Amino acid sequence: MGRILLERVKHTRMFLRQDQLEKTFEEFDTQCMGLSEEQRLEKYSKMLESPFRFFRGSAYLFYYDMTKAPSIFHTDDEKPTWIQGDMHMDNFGAFQNESGEIVYDINDFDEGYVGSYLYDVLRMSISIALYLEEQGLNKSAQEMAIHHYLRGYINQLKRFQRKQDDPLTLTFTKNNTKGPIKKVLKKLEKRQHTHFLQDISQINEEGNRVFLWDEELQPVSKEEFAAISNVLTNYSIKDIAIKYGSGTASIGLKRYYILVDGETDALGVEDLVLEMKEVRSAIPAYFLPYNETFWNHYEHQGARVVGTQKAMHHLEDPHLAYVTMDGQEFYIRERSPYKKRVKPKNYADLDDYFVTTSIMGQITAKNHARADIDYSDVFTYHSEDEILNVIGKHQDIFIESTILQAMSYKELVYSDYELFKEWIDGKFK
Repeated sequence: MGRILLERVKHTRMFLRQDQLEKTFEEFDTQCMGLSEEQRLEKYSKMLESPFRFFRGSAYLFYYDMTKAPSIFHTDDEKPTWIQGDMHMDNFGAFQNESGEIVYDINDFDEGYVGSYLYDVLRMSISIALYLEEQGLNKSAQEMAIHHYLRGYINQLKRFQRKQDDPLTLTFTKNNTKGPIKKVLKKLEKRQHTHFLQDISQINEEGNRVFLWDEELQPVSKEEFAAISNVLTNYSIKDIAIKYGSGTASIGLKRYYILVDGETDALGVEDLVLEMKEVRSAIPAYFLPYNETFWNHYEHQGARVVGTQKAMHHLEDPHLAYVTMDGQEFYIRERSPYKKRVKPKNYADLDDYFVTTSIMGQITAKNHARADIDYSDVFTYHSEDEILNVIGKHQDIFIESTILQAMSYKELVYSDYELFKEWIDGKFK
């Protein structure tokens, strides 16, 4: 065999994957998202921080790959689950619900859609492996953390099926959680409800509360202020800021903080901050079967996001809404002063990771089972029944195969990350 031919044997697979990566990023970030060169570079700079951050910013690559991989554990296309769509470790966190209770749950719904539950479970399992790898934990620890997540998920679904818990009312608080999650929730109890406002606003010379400007919060134009005021006529607006520096996949989407006067949050405190965020079609929708019934209800992308959060949370934000402004679709929610997630510094040992991923599994199950209850016009069945039916008596095989698939895809993410770095060096530098 000639040397040139051997080189082709050695590198063709990599060249083909590189080509696929480039085409996928060009299609979604340029054609679908309409990101400018500057916005793409901002997004990609964040994705370069780590393989985990790369994974967070490339959900379309995950769905492109995973929807081509069959599994005996997928539910029937005719009976999909309402999925969160972008499940990963950093999309769980604490916040305050409508009754003023501080809870721990999923807190991002931009990619909510309907499809096999397995996509949420696989994406979360892969993220666990990537997250723990980033913290220097070995393969065995990663696999065990995923195992705890999957066990927590299955066991909670069974509790719903047996009527031991009700997904309609189950919440995760300091009273029924353990480890780092419980510690975060208890610590937040001591936080003053004005803490967030004091950090991002001040009282000006006229005695009015206004935003403090910094790199992340900048003033809007007069035109933007007027446009936002016109679509939020139910509120007395004190100030508006454009918010930068949040998320990875959301770069290029407009996000505003709106300081509202005369309204109250769950504890009756005046002056709260609303978040108004632009939203586009859910990434899973490009790859999963088209569901006409779902789209008949949620053609407006803001309505889809709001509907997803209402479906998955027992007590939702009372300020949830959606609007259209200048032809762009947005959703609105309160920016909780108690927003906080478990961070790497909160984990003291392996058991902390295991108990945390187990609770995250329970929360995932709650969201999947909860979502069909109030939406009988979309769902005529219980998702937990459909999911447990396909898993059946093969729980151990389900867990082993999911771990195997997650660990295999983690290695692909690392390989893609290296190809991504080479592409960025060649295209943007």
